[in-house]
Amino acid sequence: MATRLFDPRSLRWKVAALVALACCAVAAVIGVLVHRAADRSGERAGRELAASQVAAAEKEYSLTGTRPAFADLRTAADLPAPLAQAVADLRTPGAYALWYDVKAPNWYWLWAAAPVGDDKVIVVRTDMSAQVRSLQLLDRSMVKAALAALLVVVPVAALVAERMNRRLRHGSRTARRIAGGDLDARIGRQGRARDEITEISVAVDAMAGALQARLAAEKRFTADVAHELRTPLMGLVTAAGLLPEDDEAAGLVRTQVLTLRVLVEDLLEVSRLDAGAERARVDEVPLGELVAHAAGQAEQSGQTGQSGQGGDTRLRLEAPAVVPTDPRRVERIVTNLVANAHRHGAPPVEVTVTGARITVRDHGPGFPADLLADGPQRFRTGAAERGRGHGLGLTIAVGHAAVLGAALTFTNAPDGGALATLDLPRPPAPTDLRDT
Repeated sequence: MATRLFDPRSLRWKVAALVALACCAVAAVIGVLVHRAADRSGERAGRELAASQVAAAEKEYSLTGTRPAFADLRTAADLPAPLAQAVADLRTPGAYALWYDVKAPNWYWLWAAAPVGDDKVIVVRTDMSAQVRSLQLLDRSMVKAALAALLVVVPVAALVAERMNRRLRHGSRTARRIAGGDLDARIGRQGRARDEITEISVAVDAMAGALQARLAAEKRFTADVAHELRTPLMGLVTAAGLLPEDDEAAGLVRTQVLTLRVLVEDLLEVSRLDAGAERARVDEVPLGELVAHAAGQAEQSGQTGQSGQGGDTRLRLEAPAVVPTDPRRVERIVTNLVANAHRHGAPPVEVTVTGARITVRDHGPGFPADLLADGPQRFRTGAAERGRGHGLGLTIAVGHAAVLGAALTFTNAPDGGALATLDLPRPPAPTDLRDT
């Protein structure tokens, strides 16, 4: 949580950085404008002061013939060159010349000079250092004010963005739940905000609702078709049983009718699992005996397609546990896994029971990439090298595992072959009352 809080890639800090950048830009523009306005105002005030002083000095000199104490009387040659040139350029009687003498950082003088005849020039100097220091103090004050504003604005922007972050994170979590199969999950409308996030939330909820309705329609269709097929199928099974035993065509018909019957029964089982109405009937089960019986049934029932060859299924028991579970569902899962291994893999098929874990491994080409990525899909076997089939066996196994609260995972062994692992939930260890 702390890592996510201080993650610079987070939208929270991107918004805060954008607000800080905007504040800095505004402060810079305002600071430049205020600096220029204050500078011009100070310079204007200095010019007006210098003009009034040189006018007063010129008037007093013309009346008394002596220079006032606040002015100097110089010749044109004694003036700084820029000021002397400005005085020489004067053409209007009573006019005066100004020159701003700047030698940073400590020399700021505004000179005012007016000719008084006989190559004499009355000169007044005004110290502008106070105005310059005032301007520098104003600049520092604006910088401090901008930093103080940032210290307030950035956390406030981060807090405001956090509410938006929470809404986005809630939306992403809900989208992941929907992608994981929870089609009842909805983002919902939080608060009264009517912004783009609300529009995305409404769109995702509408998409989830439409997807849920479409999948429900497909499940209903599958269940209805299976139920509708069941009655004529039983008639076919009965009719096939009346055919001659020694007729090759009759044998082929019986085989295909049996295959169709298994398919319909699988479809009905899938529809029941999809409906979510299945409940486990838990009992204490010795896992080793149950798996041995299920593996033997899978091989003897003819579902493996191996003509009942002995030694194709190898069972290994490593301290099998007694677990509380539904034996019928565990047997169904193991039967389907072993049958799938024989049908799509290569012998030998190894079934191992270790504690509450059951693994089924073959030595064929392994599970295809799309099955490893997306899990088993009905009516899709994944790859030609895995053989043909309707893809319901693993789907049913996953459904029963979900009812049991068990974890069924599909991987490929490092040295080749498909590996299915069923981890059954174990009861909590008994508490020793002497330790309490």
